[in-house]
Amino acid sequence: MLPTFDDVCAASERIAPYVQRTPVMTSATLDREVDGRVFFKCENLQKVGAFKARGALNTVLSLSNGEAEGGVITHSSGNHAAALAYAAAIRGIPCTVVMPDDAPAVKVTAVRGYGADIVFCKQNERETVCHREMQIRGSTLVHPFDDSRVVAGQGTAALELFEEVPDLDVVIAPIGGGGLLSGTTVAAAAVRPGIRVVGAEPEAVDDAYRSLQTGVRQPRVPNPTTWADGLLTGVGEIPFEILTAAGTEIVTVTERALLEAALFHLERMKLVVEPSGAAGLAAVRAIADEVRGLQVGVIISGGNTDFRWLEAARTQ
Repeated sequence: MLPTFDDVCAASERIAPYVQRTPVMTSATLDREVDGRVFFKCENLQKVGAFKARGALNTVLSLSNGEAEGGVITHSSGNHAAALAYAAAIRGIPCTVVMPDDAPAVKVTAVRGYGADIVFCKQNERETVCHREMQIRGSTLVHPFDDSRVVAGQGTAALELFEEVPDLDVVIAPIGGGGLLSGTTVAAAAVRPGIRVVGAEPEAVDDAYRSLQTGVRQPRVPNPTTWADGLLTGVGEIPFEILTAAGTEIVTVTERALLEAALFHLERMKLVVEPSGAAGLAAVRAIADEVRGLQVGVIISGGNTDFRWLEAARTQ
C-alpha cells in the first residue's frame, strides 16, 4: 500500500508530541545570488538532528503490541539509526541497529546515546546482517525508507513547510533511499497541485537520477566516494513508484557543490548542516536560471556531522 495524503496528516498528529516544529529560515545573500526567494525547512534542528525522527516515530508508534514485543531493528549509516533508537525509547522497546563500520563517529555516539544495540558490518553487508540479526532477535524491521509508514512520517516536514509558506513554486529535498522526497511528493501533490518537486542527489551516487530517467529502478552505486554519507543508499521500491507516478525530477550535484553549500550554511546562515543535508542548496544553485523570480522551498535533511569535510570545503 502506498501512503496517501491522509496518512501524512495522520502521521502529523501522531508524532506531534515528540518532534520539533522546525523553523523555516531564509538568507538575503542567497536570495540575491539566485534572484528569487529560498525558504529552508531546518530539519537539522529536529530531534536526533534529522528529519528521520518523523518516519521512525510514525512507524514505531503505529506498531501493534505484538509487533513491538520483540523490539525493532534497522540498518543505517546514522540518522535513521538514531531516529529509530529515539522512537523505540519513547515506546519502551528494544532497538538494534546494523551500522557500516565506517559510519561517522558522531552518529555512532548518538545512536548509543539513545540506547540502541549496535552491530557493525561492511557497507555492502548491511541488509544481509540486518536480516540475520532480525531472525535471531525476533525484532520487527523498520526500514529506513521502503515502508509506507516511514514515507508518510517524512512527508510531515513538507506539510509543515507548506503551512508556513503556502505559495511555493518549487520544493526540493535530498534523495538517498527516497523516503523524504517521496513523502514530500505526496504532500506537495495534495497541498499544491502542479508544484515542481525536485530531488537533490550527488553525482557520485546517481542511481535515483538514472532510475527516473530510464523508468527502471537501478541498483545502488557500489563503493561510491562522496561526502554525503547519508545519501549512499539506492532508491527504494515504494519511493520509486511514488516518484515515477508523480514525475518528480532529480538534479545531480558535484562534490564541490555539496561542500560549498554546507560551508555557506555554516558561515552565512550559522547553521550546522551535514553535506547530505546541504544537497538541497546545491541543487538550487544548479538550477538557478530556472528558479529566478520564484519561491523555492528546500528541506535541510540533517545536521549530524563530525566536520571532516570542513577542511576540504575551505581548500576548494
